[in-house]
Amino acid sequence: MALTNFAALTSEQKLVWSRDLWKDARDMTFINKFVGTGPGAVIQRITELTKTEKGEQVIMHLLADLVDDGVVGDNEREGNEEEMQSFNDTITIDLISHGVRQKGKLADQKTVIGFRENARDRLAYWLANRIDQLAFLTMSGVSYAQKTDGSTRTSGAFPSLSFASDVSAPTTNRHRRVTADASSVYTGLAAGNTASVDATDILSYAAIVDLVTYAKTSYLKPLIVGGKEYYTAFIRPEGLAQLKKDDDFQRAVVTGLPRSDKNPFFTGGTVTVDGLILHEHRLVYNTKGASSGSKWGAGGAIDGSRMLICGSQAMGMADLGSPEWAEKWFNYNSSPGVNVDKMFGLLKPKFYSTYHGAVEDFGVIAVDHAI
Repeated sequence: MALTNFAALTSEQKLVWSRDLWKDARDMTFINKFVGTGPGAVIQRITELTKTEKGEQVIMHLLADLVDDGVVGDNEREGNEEEMQSFNDTITIDLISHGVRQKGKLADQKTVIGFRENARDRLAYWLANRIDQLAFLTMSGVSYAQKTDGSTRTSGAFPSLSFASDVSAPTTNRHRRVTADASSVYTGLAAGNTASVDATDILSYAAIVDLVTYAKTSYLKPLIVGGKEYYTAFIRPEGLAQLKKDDDFQRAVVTGLPRSDKNPFFTGGTVTVDGLILHEHRLVYNTKGASSGSKWGAGGAIDGSRMLICGSQAMGMADLGSPEWAEKWFNYNSSPGVNVDKMFGLLKPKFYSTYHGAVEDFGVIAVDHAI
């Protein structure tokens, strides 16, 4: 009896399908727009393993600013050199995997190819979406046990990832909260505290100005583009809507918005204000899916969102090759299945800040506000 050999792809063909899926996933992954291989990127991609005492891991290098004043005139130079303060963070790697399976027997090869293509498309979207989710949770300092809308994740897969235990809450000087009066008039920035968020604590142009100033005076390492310093902000649609309704923000955009559409750094950017590039995305962490009592503010009843102000090396991503594509027949060759897995790791790096005298998140400031 002749059977269609669904699993007869050669290793070269499987590699092509694997690369096609990863290309599709990268195209759909929002955070891929901010990934680079050097320390000047928002998200630094590291593709090589480093051998350590614990085996092969991925090491992310951070270099702090020099703090000494050096020497002047003809004074002795030798022996007065300053040691560069280098910090290494270890990115733990793990594997995420998912598969699809056809329920019944496929009639001909054309249908088989259709199933493969549909499986590739769906699995590519799944991979892109889950990497985005994990990235936003990592930078926000929120456990993988939650989804990005604050609801509890029903699957226990992501909380058991090897790098899930490395997720850490925002550090003291990298966590701010927007405050406003009863009429939603901005009153300033405060230390981050989700229990203190009020429904009137919304974003405004004045808050953006203060946040950029805070990032600069807190020595958050900026992105350098064309000799100018910039920061990137990830913001929920509700937060951007708050800004668009603010009169001062409207005037700033109309009268003072710099435009540089030819620069690829601005691809996907919503608007640039005071050196802060605002990028809107629905997966920015918020509490809209959390149950009452588990949100923010008094009684856990206030919906909020955590905007992220990012400079260089806000997150490290260990990216170890393309996903692996596997096919298999089930039930006497009547039901085909496809599985894809991807090995990677994520980490929000920390360093000892000489300016604050404490260990701080290196490249990201979490900003809480109501939505």
